[in-house]
Amino acid sequence: MKIAMLLDDSMDRPDGVQQVVSSMGRMLVADGHEVVIVCSGGTGEPGPIPVVSLARNIGVSFNSNRLRTPRPARRADLRSWLLAERPDVIHVQMPYSPFFAGRLVREARRLLGDKVRIVGTFVILPDSAFSAFATRMLGLVLRPTLRLFDGFSALTEPAVEFSRVSFHAGGTVTPSPIDVGAFRAHVHTPRLEADGRPLTLSFLGRFVERKGAMELIEAIAALPHDVRAQLRVRMGGRGPLLGDAEALTAERGLSELVSFEGFVAEEDKPQFLADADIACFPATGGESFGIVLIEAMAAGAGVVIGGDNPGYTSTLGDPDAMIDARDTEAFAALITSLVRDPVRRAELHARQQERVKDFDSATVLKGVLELYGV
Repeated sequence: MKIAMLLDDSMDRPDGVQQVVSSMGRMLVADGHEVVIVCSGGTGEPGPIPVVSLARNIGVSFNSNRLRTPRPARRADLRSWLLAERPDVIHVQMPYSPFFAGRLVREARRLLGDKVRIVGTFVILPDSAFSAFATRMLGLVLRPTLRLFDGFSALTEPAVEFSRVSFHAGGTVTPSPIDVGAFRAHVHTPRLEADGRPLTLSFLGRFVERKGAMELIEAIAALPHDVRAQLRVRMGGRGPLLGDAEALTAERGLSELVSFEGFVAEEDKPQFLADADIACFPATGGESFGIVLIEAMAAGAGVVIGGDNPGYTSTLGDPDAMIDARDTEAFAALITSLVRDPVRRAELHARQQERVKDFDSATVLKGVLELYGV
């Protein structure tokens, strides 16, 4: 099959939706399909999957993210591409803009008829009442093109429910896949046993409000002194709150304990995550899935803990590994118990190594092909 993965954004930054598209594309290519990524804005670095841009973007803020949304796409460009490529499947990342993906869906149905299967996957969850209201309004705007779709899915069950409420779409769960073996092959140095050495607690993500970096620093500051003495904390990533996080770390007297390591490249991510005895992702909301949680488990991190939000909860599937990052006392208590109890860490690790198998490409592929009508 020739499959077009369609998203209303550029491919020149490694955000969650872009990672979903890339992971899905690699899985389909490995299964013998021809894949092209169709986007708006920049196409990113050249890679194994071709990327074509058919629109330009403008910047907006939504769902606690700084996003880019497409300017109106030229119908002549969309028609030209569709007639030249004639994809068998157009897989839209949802919600989508009526000005780019919406137009391409409409033109695809008009030009290719039932020779193309059009499907969509919901990749976000709203993080506020305003976001929920805005997406319901968008659902009304998109209703004419939603009728042109052949099937829907979402990354998690909460995202399926969101699609039902806001878009009357529903569908099945098709999580973002990861090739566990290939990801783990990039871990070149196994994590050492904890005998006498400080445990490594690692955070990796954007320094924005909902990712919980500031809450993590406050929880570290609230740890008992004997627990802090057994830890080193690595924080990878960049974003608008990085300077604030560094200032808070100094203010709480944690500068010798916490290191800020900047942007972690994709090729370095598996090792960064594998080195963590505790991989901590305390997002407070707005998460539809949790790719970094899956990556940390795939890398073999000691224990993965995540913020108690619907997307992360459905991904980890383990209440013992969830925390409300805004409850500093409870957050610090969970870290304390994990540092002091190696048996508990081992038990959680074993459960998570079983859990990650649910997201392996071989498992996810079957559901995706069913969505495509195969």
